[in-house]
Amino acid sequence: MHNNSLITEEMRNKIGIETTPIFNDVEKGAIIKFAEAIEDNNPLYSNEEIARGSIFGGIIAPPTFLRSLKGSTISLESELSLDKRLDGGSSWDYYHPIRAGDKIWVTAKLIDIYEREGRSGRMVFLIREISYINQLKQLVAIQHSTLIYY
Repeated sequence: MHNNSLITEEMRNKIGIETTPIFNDVEKGAIIKFAEAIEDNNPLYSNEEIARGSIFGGIIAPPTFLRSLKGSTISLESELSLDKRLDGGSSWDYYHPIRAGDKIWVTAKLIDIYEREGRSGRMVFLIREISYINQLKQLVAIQHSTLIYY
């Protein structure tokens, strides 16, 4: 570890601060198009008649549909001297189905930031938590994602 860390106190002070919520309307047509795009032919995602007879009572979205929603992001490009960025992966926890007609608010917050030495030099890791909350104030899902600067 270098004594001259790439991570400043200002960056560390951003840990735990939540972004302003971004609003998304979930439309049935968008769910159907998304399911087609990922080639998922589950009738719960596209067939109103079958979906209405399910425990969900109507069309729901594939869990990965949340990736298509607008949300505020947390990045530090302007504050870091590293110019390359890599998606380090995500983990998801799902709590409620996403339904056509839902209104979803997306917020993000920085959970952790740390530095490591890699084969190509120093790397900075941003651990972010993105929350998806519906109009009933139910937490629909949480995404934990890692962003790597190098």
